Formats: sequence, C-alpha cells, structure tokens
Amino acid sequence: SVNESDPLIAKRSSIQVNIPLKELENGASFTYYIGPNDYQEIGAVAPDFSKNVYLGWPPVFWVNKFVIFPVFHFLTQFISNFGIIIIILVILMKLVLLPLSYKSYVSMAKMRVLKPELDEIKEKNGDDAQKTQQDSMKLYQQVGVNPISGCIPVVLQMPILFAMFYLFPASIELRQQPLLWAEDLSTYDSIITFGFSLPILGNHISLFTLLMTLSTIGSTWQNNQISSVQGPMKSMGYLMPIIFFFVLNSFSAGLTFYYFVSNLVTFVQQILIRKTVDDDKIRAILEENRKKIAAGGG
Repeated sequence: SVNESDPLIAKRSSIQVNIPLKELENGASFTYYIGPNDYQEIGAVAPDFSKNVYLGWPPVFWVNKFVIFPVFHFLTQFISNFGIIIIILVILMKLVLLPLSYKSYVSMAKMRVLKPELDEIKEKNGDDAQKTQQDSMKLYQQVGVNPISGCIPVVLQMPILFAMFYLFPASIELRQQPLLWAEDLSTYDSIITFGFSLPILGNHISLFTLLMTLSTIGSTWQNNQISSVQGPMKSMGYLMPIIFFFVLNSFSAGLTFYYFVSNLVTFVQQILIRKTVDDDKIRAILEENRKKIAAGGG
C-alpha cells in the first residue's frame, strides 16, 4: 500500500504472478529483480532475462546483439557525451556500408546513362506497357545491366537501419542525457507544444524529428538528380519523409538525431562518390558490353 498524498510517490504499479500449486508442495523460493532495464546487467539475472530489452526480430536482432550494442557500450566506456557517441556510430556504420553504397550509386549511374534509350523505347511503344517492358529488358540484356542490382545493396543495409530503430529506445544509458536543446535523449525533444493532441503526431513537435525530415527530403532530392526513376515513384520519395515525421515525432531524440546526422553524412558521401564515378566511362563500358554480347561473348 502507498500513501497517495506523499509527493515523493511518482507512480504506483501492481504485479500479478500465477504460480502452479505443484511448485509450492515442497516449499518454494523466489528471486525478484527490481532495477533498471539495463541490457548490460539483466543478462546475469536469469536465463533469457535479457529478452526484457527488445532488440528486434532476426536478422535485426543479430545485428543489434553482436554488432551495434557491443560497439555502443564500448564507446560509452570512454566517451561521456552521447551526441559524440551517436556521431561516431553514424561514421562507423557509413564506413562499413560504403562498398554497398558505392555499388548502389554505380547501378543508378548505369540506369541514368541508359535513360535516353529507355525514353526512346517508351515513346516508340506509346501506351503499350507490356511491349515497353519487353524492349527495356532486351536493352538491359544487350548491355549487361541488371535493373534490380541497385536495390540489392539497399536491402542489405536495412537490418542496420532498423537495428538503430530498436537500439535507442532500448538504451537506458540515454535517460536524462542532454544534447543541445534536448534535455533527455531517451524521449522526444519538444520545442512546440499544442493545447490539443493530433492523431499520430501527438501534442508537440520534436525539433530533431523535423530536422531529420528536412534532411531526408534534401537527400531524396539529391538522389533524384542521379536517378532514372520517373512518375509516381519519384514523388513517393518526398512523401515518405513526411509520413515518418508523424511516426517518429514521439520517439527517442537519440534516434532522430542519429537519422539526422546519418542524412548529413550520406549527403556528403554521395557528393564524394559522384566525383569518382564518370558517366562517360560507364557509357563506354556498356557499349563494350553491347559489342561482346552481340558477338556471342559473356
């Protein structure tokens, strides 16, 4: 029982535990853990007790358990500023994923080089979508290009992207850790509070989520400059950041700060990669492929 008028009482909780009678026949002893949901500590409490910190579904769980969490906790031993830790995490993840990002960019560059020919096919076939698809696939075969090769690196990056989605809400280390205007990285950084609540968005606007959204739109615009995607799919790229703004507005500020910094690093990374990829060289390679394949070569 508690004294509800005691100003030191912050929250009252109740727990109901069902115990089989056979467990009590010869007497029984129980152990209770009352403490923080710290992934580093609770693993020693009991078998599988660490599952109280949810790290996502496989393969996201494996990435978090064996890669992200160990690196994150290693950095916390030497660095007290969690903003710096998050920035280091972004840089490390970008370096690990750089080969995939480069391959994805090259694939988009190939499609961009082929865009004039693809446009000619579309114009020639008019509204015949099936014929356009067939002729486009024939063109890809003639120059040795796999149109979905650019998607594969993106798919391979998804487990790490979602691992971060589970890392920050599950990290008790972020509680009451300030960063810039955010007083607590484990919860949202509200800069504007409404007197009413909106569906999904809630009753506030988080600045890191807003910055994340704007930077994602900027990154999407940058990708559209080098992509051959047209029509509704191109517009969808601008719609998704808006949707995520509503979804992530009440999430951990640490998470949205990570995505914001990641977008900035991606923006710079794309500029640097673009300087190393020569469209004229790619065009020459595709033409060489066309000649080899036409001659019966591989």
